[in-house]
Amino acid sequence: MKQFVLLISIVMCCISTICGQNYTSYFTGNSTDVMTVPSGGVCLMGGATEDDNAMTWFLQQANGGDVLVLRTSGSDGYNDYMYSSLGVSLNSVETIVFHDATASDETYIHQKIAQAEAIWIAGGDQWDYISYWRNTAIDSLINEAIATRNIVVGGTSAGMAIQGGYYFSAQNGTITSSTALSDPYDTNVTVDSMSFISNPFLSDVITDSHYDNPDRKGRHLVFLARILVDEGVAARGIACDEYTAVCIDTSGIAKVYGEYPSHNDNAYFIQTNCELESVLPENCTAGNSLDWNLGNEAIKVYSVKGTPDGSNTFDLNDWETGTGGLWENWYVDNGVLNQQSGIAPSCNSLSISTVEMASFFQIYPNPTSNQLRIDFDHASSPNSLRILNRLGQIKKELHLTAPDSLILNLSDLSSGIYFIEVKNKANGSQVKKLIIN
Repeated sequence: MKQFVLLISIVMCCISTICGQNYTSYFTGNSTDVMTVPSGGVCLMGGATEDDNAMTWFLQQANGGDVLVLRTSGSDGYNDYMYSSLGVSLNSVETIVFHDATASDETYIHQKIAQAEAIWIAGGDQWDYISYWRNTAIDSLINEAIATRNIVVGGTSAGMAIQGGYYFSAQNGTITSSTALSDPYDTNVTVDSMSFISNPFLSDVITDSHYDNPDRKGRHLVFLARILVDEGVAARGIACDEYTAVCIDTSGIAKVYGEYPSHNDNAYFIQTNCELESVLPENCTAGNSLDWNLGNEAIKVYSVKGTPDGSNTFDLNDWETGTGGLWENWYVDNGVLNQQSGIAPSCNSLSISTVEMASFFQIYPNPTSNQLRIDFDHASSPNSLRILNRLGQIKKELHLTAPDSLILNLSDLSSGIYFIEVKNKANGSQVKKLIIN
């Protein structure tokens, strides 16, 4: 009899798993949905205990709405912390744990994403998130919520790793700096650019966390080298020490939170040295150690201390303007990472600071993925148009005959930040920033 009861219990457990138990929900707060106007932005957290001040910033961006925590392991550890521990008024906090990829088809989860004013992605294994969500309704709905409702998004550790337009997928497991630097094409160096989470200001960024672990910096440079060599894109990096967070508002200003000077908490903003004629590594080939020296100035890094008030900042519009940080030069000699003090780059002749508020042309949609419409003030007599990347390289150039509008196909351009420059017959010119995702 006992064996029969045990068998029935096993069967019922299997049936319940098949019949929809592919996720678990933990709910705290008011079950009646409210609609607020979120303030948007992105919060990137370094992977250890959450920074309370950064999390408070994240929750405040929801403007009293509903917070949705998504994860593929763990349980309800965020619910009480977010709902009642930080003094931020919220309507609800709900954690949904995906047990497998089939949960991505659940209409209940789709509805919750559509109602959320904030979405937080927990740590875990980023390949679980990618393999469960990519090219499903989940990433589509998250991106729609970012683009049309201006929700705030964030994540820690693996949840931070998937926020950039480029990302280390960990499809074959993790990778150490020593292994990656000794062979940038090791099978575990899985850098991906397939469309996933689309955050403004992160379209050409690859992130990394746990950066006070010495096994992180070198591999991050390998990721950037691979993107540059394989895809021809001078991508950038944002990284956080374990107890540090970077919070980016909708104007592109990144605040760095941490406990400095009590603790040595840092964030890093990493880019190829745009002052160089060529930024390509001397050697980035399979089976060989990475060489990326370029006169000891291959990589420019702005290192910023995280403070409780987030007063130290970096401007993601131009990637040159910062407060409270120091510039460094990083470079790799025969697989060995070196760091030394440096000076700020001065490259973006078409930086966001040159964009004029009043303009004789308008562009939309922006961001876009493949098509762009440009409407002109006909009286301005525009006669030429150029699209340039952030290094000032011309990617498209057109001669115009005073059109009212035109549609450009951008499918041949990689994801990233570009600038559109239009000149008129009086030799005047105006510039707008374009984000391709």
